[in-house]
Amino acid sequence: MTQLVLDEHSSLTQWLSHLETLHPQEIDLGLDRIKAVAARLHVVDLPGVKIVVGGTNGKGSTCAMLEAILLAAGYKVGLYTSPHLLHYNERIRLNGVNADDALITRQFARIEAARGQISLSYFEFSTLAALLVFAEANVDVMVLEVGLGGRLDAVNLVDADCSIITSVDIDHIEYLGNDREQIAWEKAHIFRAGKPAICSDPVPPVKISEYAQQIGADLWQFGVDFNYSGDAQQWGFAGREQRRSALAYPALRGVNQLLNASAVLAALEALRFQLVVPASAIREGLLRAVVPGRMQILPGEPMVILDVAHNPHAAGALAQNLQQMPFSPGSKTIAVVGMFKDKDVKAVLQRLLPSVDLWICAPLTGPRALSAEQLAHALHEAVDAGIPTAPAENASGPKVRPVLNQVDLTKIEILTADSMVQGFVKAQGLATVNDRILVFGSFFAVGPVLEHLGRL
Repeated sequence: MTQLVLDEHSSLTQWLSHLETLHPQEIDLGLDRIKAVAARLHVVDLPGVKIVVGGTNGKGSTCAMLEAILLAAGYKVGLYTSPHLLHYNERIRLNGVNADDALITRQFARIEAARGQISLSYFEFSTLAALLVFAEANVDVMVLEVGLGGRLDAVNLVDADCSIITSVDIDHIEYLGNDREQIAWEKAHIFRAGKPAICSDPVPPVKISEYAQQIGADLWQFGVDFNYSGDAQQWGFAGREQRRSALAYPALRGVNQLLNASAVLAALEALRFQLVVPASAIREGLLRAVVPGRMQILPGEPMVILDVAHNPHAAGALAQNLQQMPFSPGSKTIAVVGMFKDKDVKAVLQRLLPSVDLWICAPLTGPRALSAEQLAHALHEAVDAGIPTAPAENASGPKVRPVLNQVDLTKIEILTADSMVQGFVKAQGLATVNDRILVFGSFFAVGPVLEHLGRL
């Protein structure tokens, strides 16, 4: 059988199928391969300001706010994020617009020609494509989201002018380690000597400051170098030298968005001699930033909430958000959930047990996916274990705390469905106008429901 030869005129679908089979491992951390190909493509040291964003949770929101503010300030901005909800093009954005198929496939063809016998993973191919797109467009600023960890992530081939770590929590144990200090050490490797290094984790592991000091990075820590305050109507930012007052709350919802926004403003203060950003651009950008699938609330009744939360830290934030939302007494929360087996499934479900009355477990696609029955079994185990009464002493982010109108665990209902969309349709049939439907567990859980609703 003749192997299909791809070029810039081949479809994006053909290219992505090729990338999925090109490398023997889906995740293969290390910089040697990508650095060699990047050198051939001359994308190792690109012009423009480069901001690299890492962390366990909050990366997407932080990147979205940076993009929106910088666009409002008049800069040409390239944004690279991962994963995507539905369309690969979401990963590479130019001036607030997803890159089109032809632009991406042209870069894929260039990478394929340059790599020779060097095998690249899907993510490495994507990262190089984004850098080529941004170089071709001659952007003023690149905002680049780390895929996994930091030290060996493909994005770390970029010599960042400013690095941001949003949060440090336990996730991807098989690659990053099983404690926050080890994970922090991995993530801190996106810092660069003599360059601003922003950390917005409220309880940062010691390795963050140790590594910053070791390499001579200019560490900005939340609560030390920058902070925020707010009331019911507005909030304010305080940095080392700058003060921003009477700011409207970000359009992005969630208990951690002011933390993310303050990291953004700290980064912009640190880069003030390279990027001039007026107060009007900050106000406009915070109101314009949108990230589908992150505490996204759809209009209409019953209320529909979508969140890609898939680790305990993110689930804790989601639980806190649910508790803070107005909710009619006697109404139900129906959760449609799908998860992968390599996540801490029990801990994620336990965080949300107090807030959910009826669960619909659905399978995702792919070899890592839990079946509906496996997820339902994990949920029964979580119910039997009960609700955690206290957070781990070294945990950061939202804490497990007493909640209002806590669900009676003996009355929780657990159902299954054949897919996320079927589960969502089932939830719609069971919900009254005063109930709310929560869809969560992964990008691959939320994406199909958004597509079903015509929201993407």
